[in-house]
Amino acid sequence: MSPDTPAPTADAFLDRLVALVGPAAVLTTPEAMAPHLTEPRGLFQGRARAVVKPASTEEAAAVVAACHAAGVPMVPQGGNTGLVGGNVPFEHGREVVLSTARLNRVRDLDPVNLTATVEAGVVLADLQRAAADADCLFPVSLAAEGSCQVGGIIAANAGGTGVLRYGNTRDQVLGLEVVLPDGRVWHGLRRLGKDNAGYALRHLFVGSEGTLGLVTAATLRLYPKPVATATALCGLDDLDKVTALLRHARAWSGDAVTAFEFMPRFGIEITCRHMPGCADPLEAAWPWYVLIELSSARPGAGAEGGVRDDLEALLGAALEADLIQDAVLAESLDQQAALWRLRESMSEAQGFEGGSIKHDVSLPVSRIPAFIARANAAVTAALPGLRPCPFGHVGDGNVHYNLTQPAGMDKAAYLARWDEMNRIVHDIVTEMDGSIAAEHGVGRIKVAELERLKAPVELEMMRTVKRALDPDGLFNPGKVVV
Repeated sequence: MSPDTPAPTADAFLDRLVALVGPAAVLTTPEAMAPHLTEPRGLFQGRARAVVKPASTEEAAAVVAACHAAGVPMVPQGGNTGLVGGNVPFEHGREVVLSTARLNRVRDLDPVNLTATVEAGVVLADLQRAAADADCLFPVSLAAEGSCQVGGIIAANAGGTGVLRYGNTRDQVLGLEVVLPDGRVWHGLRRLGKDNAGYALRHLFVGSEGTLGLVTAATLRLYPKPVATATALCGLDDLDKVTALLRHARAWSGDAVTAFEFMPRFGIEITCRHMPGCADPLEAAWPWYVLIELSSARPGAGAEGGVRDDLEALLGAALEADLIQDAVLAESLDQQAALWRLRESMSEAQGFEGGSIKHDVSLPVSRIPAFIARANAAVTAALPGLRPCPFGHVGDGNVHYNLTQPAGMDKAAYLARWDEMNRIVHDIVTEMDGSIAAEHGVGRIKVAELERLKAPVELEMMRTVKRALDPDGLFNPGKVVV
């Protein structure tokens, strides 16, 4: 069924949903539904028949079965923090939003097995705290962790700042519980590190952006909680030194690098200009900056000093090798937070400079400097005065290649060139064996670009999977693959 297929108009359908989950869990007024109908950047403003909030897997399965029987398309939604339009309904108003907000229990936390089984609506920060209370670590960390939900990070295969050390969300998922598009439930909550009994079905749903089913719970991998961390901000005079420094840091530390984030001078300037509490801690201005963090799980009274000494020695060797020109090492938790604030506030700071055309791409790490040089030259040739602001998780190849409008240009006129800038940047990414969707996914905003750039055989395999699990096309139609 396409997104334009009419849904039933009789009240009997909504009455059926109310009977399944209760009147308080079926939102139908514009005011109650409003927070669920737009995404954070305001690029899409949808409409819906209703927003339904089941409180259990059984309720969720019953709601999905009712929608399937009535031919009503569904949009799974977690914390609604996604940035590509995959988490909100279309404008026609015939879809039902399936909110996981009330599926918010931590079912089990096993510090011996190092696993946590949680429902899809658990907020990421709450999961992190629950793990920490058991002296464990759940390593996925991103700017939206105070509001994004576990089901959402699974649907998007979220990355964040810890991917270099721990991997993406996919690497943390051991098992899933999923309501399939016809209302059946796959009970796949296994806590096994090894399971080769057939296809790894969980991987179909990780990164599927709600197009194949509704994740209601997950069993996730935990790690021993680090007892010490050390953080530093480095100034570099050349972009090529960023990747050289990464190689040096991983080798020097025995691969104990937890985070490795790069930022341009322009990004530092606008962050310090617009964001309260942000300041450049280095005396001189440098073209590029790297935020590096080491962590250690070694217990003992000297753990904190030990990891700090390791980072200090690492930076000293980098300075001697001319990989960095300056650095500041955080002396306290407050100073660590201040250094991270520079990185985490950068995206928000761009909004104060006008329109921002954003690209979430990934490249082989070794090709990041060449990509940025090529892309910067191409976009500024197309629009003189454009201010590129590339930053991100260079350790895993993920570049947030954001383009801030020329100073003084009309914002609407600039944003009207979104497709043009996408084509320029995505063509270069594809030529350099990269991906146009690193950690934010495809959603609605990149469907056409995926159609343009993906190999036909890949698209056909994706469509085959979609048809097999959702033959009626009722789950998040019009997103990812059409």
